[in-house]
Amino acid sequence: MPLTMVKAGEPNIIRKVGGKEEIRRFLEKLGFVTGGKVTVVSVTGGNVIVNIKDSRVAIGRDMANKILVE
Repeated sequence: MPLTMVKAGEPNIIRKVGGKEEIRRFLEKLGFVTGGKVTVVSVTGGNVIVNIKDSRVAIGRDMANKILVE
């Protein structure tokens, strides 16, 4: 399921990062890689705030939809 459908506070495993090559590379640099752990902290005004690799990152809803988790 897309990252936008995950409840806050539940740890998830990234299964796939979709989108164009430049978007995938950008998300990869932020730490969104297949097999990585990600936890949604909150959803605010269309932005999704997540904990990934001991960092807190805010991404737009459209980018969060491209990240599939399990």
